[in-house]
Amino acid sequence: MKETSRMGTGIFAEIVNDYICRFKKKAEEELEYFKSQRSLKEAVSKAALARKPSGRKFSHQKRIPKSVLEKAQKILLSNIDEIATAKSFDHLHDMIEKLVRSIRGIGELYIYDTALRIGAKLGFEPDKIYLHRGTREGAKHLGLNFNKKYLEITEVPAELRTLKPREIEDLLCIYKNQFKKSADKADASELAMGRQTCR
Repeated sequence: MKETSRMGTGIFAEIVNDYICRFKKKAEEELEYFKSQRSLKEAVSKAALARKPSGRKFSHQKRIPKSVLEKAQKILLSNIDEIATAKSFDHLHDMIEKLVRSIRGIGELYIYDTALRIGAKLGFEPDKIYLHRGTREGAKHLGLNFNKKYLEITEVPAELRTLKPREIEDLLCIYKNQFKKSADKADASELAMGRQTCR
């Protein structure tokens, strides 16, 4: 935890406050959209295509070709009865990973985001902080163990634990470049810079 000890608790408090002010509501609204779908089939269909209410793709999936998303959609919809039996977010995530991971162009972030969106409809949220390229980078800069599938909530700095695991996942990616700054140079204005795109 070398990097986290150098950054100090005040920096983390600023980051959490900035996240709550700028990003928390939007993330909640995105999940509410999937939760409010009339059926699981509709939620799975829209989640698989990574579609916003506007019909446009979410930024995380904007580089995935339409044909790849449609292939994932077909597979997920053909397994909707199995998806409906998910008992937890972890179970749902593992199920989706097993179904679509062999599709060229589908990666960890798509699997996580799709599970999160379908999970909103099923009433599941992660209780761990799942890692993908962007969050791994943030975790690495904080001196956390980034070479695994997820972090337990107890592994992140205490100041971040006021957020839900899915929010900490988001935060690690959003502020990954700011976490690179050394604690002696970092201040609230530096750490509250614009959102970075997760990759």
